[in-house]
Amino acid sequence: MLRLLAKIPYYKSLKMFGVPRALPFSYTVSVTYKCNSRCKTCNVWERKAEEFTAEEFDRTFASLKHSPYWVTFSGGEPFLRKDAVDIIKSFYSRCAPAVINIPTNGILSHNIPGNVEELLSFCGKSNIVVNLSLDDLGNRHDEIRRVPGNYEKAMETYRALRKLKAKNFTLGIHTVISKFNIGRFREIYEGLAELAPDSYITEIAEQRGELLTKDSDITPETSEYVRVLEFLSEEIRKRKFSNTGRLTRAVRLEYYDVLKRSLLGNRAILPCYAGITTAHIAPDGNVWFCCVKAEPAGNLRDNGYDFRRVWFNEKAIAMRKEIDSTACFCPLANMAYTNILMDTGSSFRVLLRFLGFRR
Repeated sequence: MLRLLAKIPYYKSLKMFGVPRALPFSYTVSVTYKCNSRCKTCNVWERKAEEFTAEEFDRTFASLKHSPYWVTFSGGEPFLRKDAVDIIKSFYSRCAPAVINIPTNGILSHNIPGNVEELLSFCGKSNIVVNLSLDDLGNRHDEIRRVPGNYEKAMETYRALRKLKAKNFTLGIHTVISKFNIGRFREIYEGLAELAPDSYITEIAEQRGELLTKDSDITPETSEYVRVLEFLSEEIRKRKFSNTGRLTRAVRLEYYDVLKRSLLGNRAILPCYAGITTAHIAPDGNVWFCCVKAEPAGNLRDNGYDFRRVWFNEKAIAMRKEIDSTACFCPLANMAYTNILMDTGSSFRVLLRFLGFRR
């Protein structure tokens, strides 16, 4: 964490002046668009790509050196790739990230637990976070995911993962809040809380270029979602946490507050550091700043798998200026966390909450 905090002045300078040429600390690597769910809130499975081989990913990861602090391996469903474990191992060996996050729908209950166990052993110096995607309970979850038996398969996966004993393992649950479940959210939350996950996170269903959901009627009304944020904030405040959990709690409360103000004011509360602190590598080697726009700054295949060549090309520089000028905002948690870290006022409030001086 100290390594990350020491880089903050460099990222602020890059945003303001275009120098120094610092690489991001948060990466999302989509290893495939293929998915065995057909969610009402996501059409990523319709995307086509000439996927990188494991060797191409490895060459790319080598160019990142030790810049990553956090990496998310996503899809589609990442475990559909038979070489997913090899790709993640490659990233660990090349980059030594502090956190490796893997979201999954849990359908592949016969191989996900074994894959995670292998990663826990190999990536011993990284915290492995597996977030199981659950949008409702029982058959209602299956209806949203449009896959019969999805929930039961996910429960098989959850029970098997819960048995894994490793100090570097966090098992979480992730819920996408949409028009299809927001009316039942409290019931959903209470049902999932009984599973006692190590963490519970939510996202709002939104119109994202990455997911091919532009113009889709999936996003709940702002007033409804704000009530959910207020409910989640109160639930977090009721719980007792370890020091690590207290920090997560403090960040999450700040995120809910920033998101609520953004939604109610329909404006950006914090400057966006997309394209500075965060990067998205698509399955075909395209490099995105932002998964909402899903606009490539360049392709790694065309640049010798050298991430730096794409990250600082002319188009990338122009895209950063566009982000600054438009002051767009989105409810993405991953993006919001980095923006909070970069903002002095938000970081100070997180510290006060962590120390117990702010509710």
